[in-house]
Amino acid sequence: MSSPTLITPSSKLKSLAGFRPKSTTTTTSITSDASSSIPQKGRREFVSLIAGILSPSLVFPVSPATAASDEEYVKETEEVINKIRSTITKDKSDPNVADAVAELRETSNSWVAKYRREKALLGRASFRDIYSALNAVSGHYISFGPTAPIPAKRKARILEEMESAEKALLRGR
Repeated sequence: MSSPTLITPSSKLKSLAGFRPKSTTTTTSITSDASSSIPQKGRREFVSLIAGILSPSLVFPVSPATAASDEEYVKETEEVINKIRSTITKDKSDPNVADAVAELRETSNSWVAKYRREKALLGRASFRDIYSALNAVSGHYISFGPTAPIPAKRKARILEEMESAEKALLRGR
């Protein structure tokens, strides 16, 4: 026995009760004014024309926003590296470890939000390595909590990525 709400295919078309298609007929009025010989545009066309003319992008040229200069990127990336190192080397019995993890999360979120959309930085080795290390650290603390120690193998990989990022920063990459 089938449910009345199930739709089953049938060869017979049924009309939908209460459904009436919208009328597509248009009415036109003929006036004898002299202005009727000039084509009239609708309000939508007028508004779109005015919006195009008064567009802020035409009045004030918009340049793409750059996140920061290279010096600022290097400085903030070094701060993130130091914060990651200090956070993952803390002992799980340290009373400040939860605060340090929360601070690292805020720092990493702001760093990623600032530099992720920069096309010039996406190809840099330092960006790739720090982004990978931040993902590993953030993923660990989100999954296991702020007091869970990072496993030795993961910790070694994170530290290795940060060392290569520091080398790349020194080389300007």
